[in-house]
Amino acid sequence: MSDRSLGNGRLLITCPDQPGIVAAISDFLHQHGANIIHSAQHTNDPEGGRFFMRIVFSISSYPDKFYQVKEEFLPIAEHFDMEWSLEREDRKKSVAIFISKEDHCLTELLWRWRSGELPIHISCVISNHTTLKNVVESYEIPFYHIPIEKNAKPEAENKILRTLEQYPIDFLVLARYMQILSPDFVAHYPAKIINIHHSFLPAFIGANPYRQAFERGVKLIGATAHYVTNDLDEGPIIEQDVLRVNHQYNANDLKITGRNAEKIALARAVTWHAEDRVIVDDNKTIVFL
Repeated sequence: MSDRSLGNGRLLITCPDQPGIVAAISDFLHQHGANIIHSAQHTNDPEGGRFFMRIVFSISSYPDKFYQVKEEFLPIAEHFDMEWSLEREDRKKSVAIFISKEDHCLTELLWRWRSGELPIHISCVISNHTTLKNVVESYEIPFYHIPIEKNAKPEAENKILRTLEQYPIDFLVLARYMQILSPDFVAHYPAKIINIHHSFLPAFIGANPYRQAFERGVKLIGATAHYVTNDLDEGPIIEQDVLRVNHQYNANDLKITGRNAEKIALARAVTWHAEDRVIVDDNKTIVFL
């Protein structure tokens, strides 16, 4: 590969805050001939807090030099007790989308993916219904129907996991998948399952949020994209969106408005996760935009 070939890397870092972190990283990249294109950092507490950083850099002799940088960064990471990831910018993350019957979030993701706006590879779509099978297969994406029978959820989840083993899945997207995942399933993909909740969390948790919103006479309809944890609808929030409504809206009008907020918030969250812009900090997130 020519020495003039260039490629970009993305470095995400979390560690205890202390002096010298930025200098050490910058010096390391400089010594390896990398040019920092973008850098952002955040400390959640100036005294004894956590330090978060995202760096995008270009490097020659790509990708060979990239893998050398990844290997030789380990001593610095160990010295500062870092949790870190270093990804190639040109590698699209592999995604599995979970759906039920509603199509608005799915079709938004499919449209953005086909138009090149979503930097992902959609490996497959899994659904507990066949309602949207033709829609998915029209995009030439594998579709798997795995129903969730009463009292047989463990068997269904095991079948899903076996299905996902066929692909190099990086993360999952629940695009209105109307099932609660078990703790055992979630443990296979920690901070790698993105859900869209049709409400501006933490308000209106659980079922029928639009009926709850209507009964409260809300003036804003929201949607929340978050990581899935074992606590229902309480995982770290990645993105939220709101649209204004008024007293003339009935419960169905609120639902229609909410769908627009849902698909926008979910698409943003998927994009930001795919671009390595999100770091989980306990039950919050740091999102570098």
